[in-house]
Parts: sequence; C-alpha cells; structure tokens
Amino acid sequence: MNLYDILIDQKFELDNLDLSLLCDRREERDFDLDSKFAQIVIGVRRSGKSTLCQKVLLQSGVRFAYVNFDDEQLVSIKAEGLNEVLETLYRIYGDFTHLFMDEIQNVEGWPLFVNRLLRQGVRLVLTGSNANLLSGELATHLTGRYNQIELYPFSFSEYCSLNSIDTVSKTTKARALRTGAFDRYLLEGGFPELVTVSNRQKYTSSLLNAIISKDICKRYKVRYKKTLTAMANGMLDRYCQEISFNHLAEKYQLNSVHTARNYADYLTNAYLLCSVPKFSFKSIERQVGRKFYAVDMAFVTTHDDVLQTEGYGWRLENVVAVELLRRYCNEFQQLFYLRKDNEFEVDFVLTENGHVKELIQVAYDFTNPSQKLYRREVGGLLKGSKMTNCDKLTLVALKVPSETIDVEGKKIRCVPAVEWLLGE
Repeated sequence: MNLYDILIDQKFELDNLDLSLLCDRREERDFDLDSKFAQIVIGVRRSGKSTLCQKVLLQSGVRFAYVNFDDEQLVSIKAEGLNEVLETLYRIYGDFTHLFMDEIQNVEGWPLFVNRLLRQGVRLVLTGSNANLLSGELATHLTGRYNQIELYPFSFSEYCSLNSIDTVSKTTKARALRTGAFDRYLLEGGFPELVTVSNRQKYTSSLLNAIISKDICKRYKVRYKKTLTAMANGMLDRYCQEISFNHLAEKYQLNSVHTARNYADYLTNAYLLCSVPKFSFKSIERQVGRKFYAVDMAFVTTHDDVLQTEGYGWRLENVVAVELLRRYCNEFQQLFYLRKDNEFEVDFVLTENGHVKELIQVAYDFTNPSQKLYRREVGGLLKGSKMTNCDKLTLVALKVPSETIDVEGKKIRCVPAVEWLLGE
C-alpha cells in the first residue's frame, strides 16, 4: 500500500470518531493550540493520548492534518521521508494550520523535522510513549519551545463519568454505587479500552509486552528482554514498596547496580511504573531511596506470574500516588515519601517551590483503628509535621468519617478516599 492510501485510511478512522462517546479529561485544559510551542502529550501506551488530541483538535475547529506513526505500514519511515509525508498530508487535507503527529518518537531523527516545522509557523501536536526520548531530544533541539502534558489512564472521576456513575448526589443509593464503582476501579484500573474488552488478562499481558518490546527494548537496544520482563513483573508484585537497586541486580543476575538502575529508569520512562523519591532536606539523600508504583491497577491485577490480586490497602495507596502525580505534575511541584529509619513513615510529602505544602497518609479502614494502626498513621503525620514544619495534614482512607480531628495541637483532616478522588 502506498503512502497516500495509508494516510487516507488514517483520515477515515479520524472522520469516524464519535465525540459523543468520549468523556471529558482534565488534561484538555492544558492545551494551548494558539501557541507557537509544540504541544506534547506523553504517557503510557493505550492511556488515550491519541483520542485526547483528536478530541481537543476537533472541538477547537482548527484546520488540522493527522498522521499516526504507530502503524506497521509506516515502520520503514526515516527522517528523510518525513517531507514526503508532509506533502501527502497537504494533498489529502488541503491547507492546514495544525499538524497532529501520533507516536512521533518511532521515527529516528524526528526532532530536526519538528524544529523546521515550528520555524515555518506550523502549530504542532505530538504524542509519545517514552518520556526520556521525547523530553531529552526536545530539550536539545527545541530549547524549551514545547508544552509537555502528561496523560495517565482514567482517573476515578473519569472512570465514573464513562460508566455514568453519579458523583454528586448524597443519597444512600448514589453513595453505594460510587463505592461499588471504586471497588471495581481498584481491581480493574482505568485503561480506556478495558471498558469493552472481555479478556482483560490477555489485553493487559499484550500491552505489557508492547511496552517492553517497543518502548524499551527497541529504543534502548536492550538485549535481555526476558530478564527485563521478569524484573518488570517482580517490581509490579512489590508495588508501593521501596526497592533496592542492589537487590534487583542480585536477584536478576544483572552485570551491575548501574544496569539495575538503568532498567528501572526504562520502566518509568515508558510509564509502566511511577517512581517517588525519598524526602530529605539533603539533595544527595533524595537520590538514594525510591518507591515504585504501577501506573494502573490493571497491571497489578493481571500481569504475568501475579502473586496476589487483593491487598486493598496497597491498592488504595497506589491509586492515591498516581492521582497525586496526575494533579501535581508541573516543574514547581514534587512528590516524595518520608521515612525516618524505623521510627515513622509518611506515605506522601507534597512540595511546591521547594517548600513542604502537605503531608498525606493513606489507610484502608480507619473507622475503629487499633492502637498500632493509630500510632502508625496519626503518629507518622505528627512526627512528619514536626520534622518538615508542615501543618497541613491529611488522612485518606476508604473507610473513615469525614471530619477534622485535633491531636497534640495539630489538625488532621480525615477524608474518605472516594470523596478525595472526586475532588480537586
């Protein structure tokens, strides 16, 4: 099939997109289609990047052209062939002001082409599934002339919207339906296509393999795919936990700790895992410890060699972690965890412009906490508050009264997880 026919087929798919079936997503407001800067959407495969961009462009009414490079028929396209793609797009779409290039990182040497189009005044919208390749190459060639938007699978709010769950009413029925939806969300996750997929395990396994094969092994020329896959599955089994690179190197018989660190970086750059560094006022100590979270609960539930499928407390912490990354992902805000030896731990420390803004503790059931649970969660917040000089303290739990408690002169806001996730 020639290039013209391939791009015509892609246009046909675009023309048949039914906007009425799509839910609104928070990241839509981050686009600036009038900007001369490239709009870059980065995130894990199948999180809805293409659909998000198509929705924003179609609803804006701008004249735009579209090409998807995550197409096996375009696998042989090189940088020198991009001008032919551009010519063909003008032939199909006529004159256009905006160009949407999907999974552009599949074309080696793409940044120079993008840079030329920006100089020529073309408004660009790009997507990609590898943060390091995109941001690293963009920083080199575009020198800051881009707006980066991170997209994760559906938030719980979006999951409710897609499944027509009432998120406002306070009736017993509405509250119960929201809680039931959240129980499913903790197990199923938020990948958009899982709503209509019958074989979830097959879908998730295929997606995991595509991430490792295309977004990691192919890009970074990793020779030992089986080792990397085993390590990915092992880290997914140990989600929400601090993981030692020394342990990874030893367990998976890697050449060095440096290789283990690289492999972990590849998994996070491809958005399979999210890493949260350890909080410290000393920058060198912030480089040592890292906790890892799954980008979506689907990978926790159905990845290969899964050891357990429940553990709702861990699942809730993972969902909260990804929601925090979704909400606070700009360059001035950072997310950490705090652990002081074996004395205490705070699940999340949110900073802004270098100052600690909030401490967040996550628990599953806090309706009648045991002394041990109370000391761990509330005691951790109190000690963390003293250490960081932060007084905004929050306890998020699936089962907890919505109230503010006073403990040792500190106010701790207790908020049900469903309420917290549906808020801003």
